[in-house]
Amino acid sequence: MIRAVDLFCGAGGSSVGARAAGARIVAGFDRWDLAIRTFRDNFPEAAARCCDLRRVSAGQVAREVGAVDLIVGSPECRAHTPARGGWCIPDDSSMTAFEVVRFARVLKPRWVVIENVPQMRRWHLYPRLLESLASIGYRVREQILNARDFGVPQSRRRLFIMCDLERVPPPVIPRCRRFVPALRVVDLDGRYAWTPLFAPGRARATVERAMRAIRTLGPGEPFLVVYYGTDGAGGWQRLDVPLRTVTTRDRFAIVKWESGTPLMRMLQPEELRAAMGLPASFVLRHGTRRQRIHLLGNAVCPPVMEAVVRTLSGPRS
Repeated sequence: MIRAVDLFCGAGGSSVGARAAGARIVAGFDRWDLAIRTFRDNFPEAAARCCDLRRVSAGQVAREVGAVDLIVGSPECRAHTPARGGWCIPDDSSMTAFEVVRFARVLKPRWVVIENVPQMRRWHLYPRLLESLASIGYRVREQILNARDFGVPQSRRRLFIMCDLERVPPPVIPRCRRFVPALRVVDLDGRYAWTPLFAPGRARATVERAMRAIRTLGPGEPFLVVYYGTDGAGGWQRLDVPLRTVTTRDRFAIVKWESGTPLMRMLQPEELRAAMGLPASFVLRHGTRRQRIHLLGNAVCPPVMEAVVRTLSGPRS
């Protein structure tokens, strides 16, 4: 069995995917206590440590967990992602990517997978990151994968840097010909509380986005609206296509109709968990509602990581 360590594990999305591909998760590291508590709930057999990975001895980890076949890591992406808005993120957050290299140099797993936003490739130190991996002996393939191509009801493009000590990693092949729509994960029944779309005090921008949807779809058709921020695509979307990228913010609201009146509510963590491709058995019980959404927005979609690990560990073609 493949023995795997998850660096910057968050709530454990990468680990869920690696486990589905046959890996045993032996350790996870993250500096957010809510993430580690969630990781422990879902991987009680793994050594989980809440810490700044930059202050952890890779040699000590090697002695504690033993031989490792796979490292997966999702280093901080705030400096790369367009979701950061106008904030200037210190470059040292980007440097956490080199912690994956440091651990790989000591643990010497056959495979390493680094996941991040596609914009990471524009980072001025990105070539050095690839050179560092090559200097250890890894053969590298870079590939941008969209979660919707792997049965996830969400359009989410992410960069995967796949490394193998023995061969050039083969490309990961999308497995879904038909996308799973957002309708599959939203609850249009009465489980959650709804309020009128045109309630007093509703933000004008929200109402304007909803009106654009109503003018396009006509009354009676449910839809999603971007409640916070903008997405450059009109601020709304249909339910018969995958959800747009789930972020760490409480971003999406759903609008439905009852007796000719449009009602609205925010999407809930249970719906966003499904939109991330996480199984219903995934335990998500720590933190406030917004903190749970933050955990989900930071996660890796498990079906994509499963496909990556299966491709890396599969037989030579």
